[in-house]
Amino acid sequence: MMEKPPLPHEDDTVVTRDSLLCSLAGEGSQEGVVEPPARDGWDSKVEYFLAQVGFSVGLGNVWRFPYLCHQNGGGAFLLLYVLLMILVGIPLFFLELAAGQSIRQGSIGVWKHISPKLAGIGYSSCVVCFFVALYYNVIIGWSLFYLGNSFQYPLPWEECPEHGNTTVEECTASSPTTYFWFRKALNITDSIEETGEFNPVITCCLLAAWTIVCMGMFKGIKSSGKVMYFSSIFPYVVLLCFLIRGLMLDGAAEGIKYMFYPKLEIWGEVQVWRQAATQVFFALGLGFGSVIAYSSYNPHSNNCHRDALTVSTINFLTSVLASLVVFAVLGFRAREVAMRCVTRNLEKLSEQFSVGPLDRDLLPGFNISDPSLVPLEAYRDWFTAHGAKVPGNLTDCSLEEEMNKGVEGTGLAFIAFTEAMTLFPGSPFWSALFFLMLLNLGLSTMFGTLEGILTPLTDNFKVLKRHKTKLTVFSCIVGFLIGMLFTQRCGNYFVMMFDDYSATLPLIIVVVFECFSVSWVYGADRFLDDIEKMLHWRPPVIYKYLWKYVCLLAMLGLLGASLLRMCFKRPTYTAWNRQTASEVTLDYPDWALAVLAVLIIFATLPVPMGYIHSTLRSRTRHNFLGSGTDTGAVYTKCSTVECDTPVADLLDKHLERNGIPNDSPSPLAEENLRLLPQREGVEDIEDSTDL
Repeated sequence: MMEKPPLPHEDDTVVTRDSLLCSLAGEGSQEGVVEPPARDGWDSKVEYFLAQVGFSVGLGNVWRFPYLCHQNGGGAFLLLYVLLMILVGIPLFFLELAAGQSIRQGSIGVWKHISPKLAGIGYSSCVVCFFVALYYNVIIGWSLFYLGNSFQYPLPWEECPEHGNTTVEECTASSPTTYFWFRKALNITDSIEETGEFNPVITCCLLAAWTIVCMGMFKGIKSSGKVMYFSSIFPYVVLLCFLIRGLMLDGAAEGIKYMFYPKLEIWGEVQVWRQAATQVFFALGLGFGSVIAYSSYNPHSNNCHRDALTVSTINFLTSVLASLVVFAVLGFRAREVAMRCVTRNLEKLSEQFSVGPLDRDLLPGFNISDPSLVPLEAYRDWFTAHGAKVPGNLTDCSLEEEMNKGVEGTGLAFIAFTEAMTLFPGSPFWSALFFLMLLNLGLSTMFGTLEGILTPLTDNFKVLKRHKTKLTVFSCIVGFLIGMLFTQRCGNYFVMMFDDYSATLPLIIVVVFECFSVSWVYGADRFLDDIEKMLHWRPPVIYKYLWKYVCLLAMLGLLGASLLRMCFKRPTYTAWNRQTASEVTLDYPDWALAVLAVLIIFATLPVPMGYIHSTLRSRTRHNFLGSGTDTGAVYTKCSTVECDTPVADLLDKHLERNGIPNDSPSPLAEENLRLLPQREGVEDIEDSTDL
């Protein structure tokens, strides 16, 4: 069983299955097996809860969820997201929480505990965590750069700079915020193939970001847990402030209505289901190993089922709150831009009427001499009816079109939202508040990501456990040095490449193996039995069928859809063209596709390698001992708790004959089980320990 009961007291004289195992293995020896030192734990449940919420609630809640909701049917996407969260997200999140809390190991130890052949799943999680940490901290560095520039008035991205006596043409053709992002912050090249030199300012910001992360992780959860009190709570304070301010702005209602307007026809599109499932997958941080790592420091009887429901609900509500804020502010921005468009067009119209006589039937019913008083809807109605008949190249002024511009990812945070804040009274204050929020959202997720690397490694390698502080510092140094790849002038394109491809497929593969291992290899019934012994109540049986069928099939479908999309549609990225001062979509060059393939293969390779290594090790031991026992098929599909290992079968027969209680072995007994082959003639106990 997976349950880890405490060691028996010295005065406990009851003969049990554990005591018999220990006596069989250690009878006559002078030295017993030493129980490993007690595992660190959270100082309080609040710290743990804030850590889980802080890890799951990240930048994606603020800049990816609103975009997906807006692009994929508004309220219809919300319903689809909730459905997938209930059927797939929460069950898998609960699975990881329960596994980590029960076995009290990181991702490597958890899957190795279930079967040594599955240890590669944990190593793959560590590799993906490292890939994500590399580019995620670059985004934190960008936030630091903007935060530092927010303490100016006016903000440096409010107006286009002048070169001599003329305004910079690239800025005029785009916008001040767009120009500042692509030219001042990134100084970006026209494509990924133009590497360019390092950006010294962003490199320094990346160094500062890794320094902050290192200081926060210096003492493991003892230090990062304290930081979570601020980094996890502060973003909610900022979001509420922005929501209150945003709802008071002209155009906020239109923005929110535009986002949540339901388009139920999108439910028939496979692409929408794929994006919703991917967002659920990443929103909860499944497959990273961070959820397992955090829960492994919990008390054994902690109610992880309640935690799964609570954290998932908070994550969803945070996404909705962020969407309200984003589209209230973007609605205000879109209306401001649209009204400037109306003003320009009415000035052209006034010129046409002053230059020569025009048909009076074309004259609008509103006063064109004061454009600020003309409603946007009135102008659009007039333009639809008569705009094409008036000379002067008048244009439509669409609020919806403006809402569609720059609302995804970095475009939302560093262009669209930043531009909207320049229209606020006291814009430096709001800008500093916004980027401080992004910084804290990124840090709380970054702490969890790094914990998903450090905890499994220190749990499985004693030398690393003894030097965990040095390992933390070393990991941050290596992360900074490799992360300098993203501080080149073309670094933003590599960030997009890592974000879109290097993590998605490997993480889906990891979760597929996790779900299969628990529900089919170990057995969903046995896993529920373990949870029942841990929590003293049994979770609903519906989880068994969700894990075995719904979650597994959903993840396989998501994996298949992602692979088909990559195979039938060449991967592309969005580049900034200096000459046209606009974004263009380009195909990744062949060498970049080769890099993508290497990253994906490298991240997933530990899974088959772990299986092969364990199989070869078992066969080698089998040949060395010269036994006829088949150690290559120790684990078979288990669907009930009665499915036991060879050693357990021998022991249970002995217990039945002698009337000894048949309880599950403690860690001490499990350690002594490894000595049984020499006494009982059973090989490869390490690969067949009953969990």
